[in-house]
Amino acid sequence: MEKASVLILDDIQINHKIKRIAYQIYESNVNESKIFLAGISKNGFQLAEILRKELQKISELKVELCEVKVNKKNPLEKVTTSLSSNDYKDQSVVLIDDVLNSGTTLIYGVRHFLEVPLKQFKTAVLVDRSHKKYPVKADFKGLSLSTSIHETVKVNFEAGNNRVILT
Repeated sequence: MEKASVLILDDIQINHKIKRIAYQIYESNVNESKIFLAGISKNGFQLAEILRKELQKISELKVELCEVKVNKKNPLEKVTTSLSSNDYKDQSVVLIDDVLNSGTTLIYGVRHFLEVPLKQFKTAVLVDRSHKKYPVKADFKGLSLSTSIHETVKVNFEAGNNRVILT
C-alpha cells in the first residue's frame, strides 16, 4: 500500500514564509553592509538563492552566496564550502537548509563554521520538524511541523510550483 501525500505548503504559502524569513534576516543584520547566505547543498542552497533575491528587494545589503556540502550519509566527512573561509571570516553568516529533522546535517554544517571567527552566525530553515537528535535550533523558520518519525517531508523548488509535501 502506497502512502498518501499531503500538501503542507503550496507555492504562495512558501513565498510568504520566505519573505518573512528574509525580513527577519535583514532585521538581525540591519547594521551590516554585507552578509553571507550559506546554503546546504542542494535544497538548502536553492532556498539561499531565493532568500538572496528577497533580501535584495527589501534592503541594500550585499548578499554573498556560499554552497555548503555535507555528506548526509556520512556527516563525519569533511564539510566543504564553495568559498574560502577567509571570504566569510569576521562576517555575518546565515546557514540555511530546507528541512530541520534530526539536526544532523545542520549540526555538522555549524561545526564547520565554528572553526572560523565570525561576527554573527544564525541558522534558517523552511520547515522545522522537531525530531532533534542534536541540540541545534533554527533562528529563523518558516513552519514548525509536528510529524511522526516515520513520515517524510519533501521540499520541491520549481519555479511557480514550489511545494512542501508530507508522505
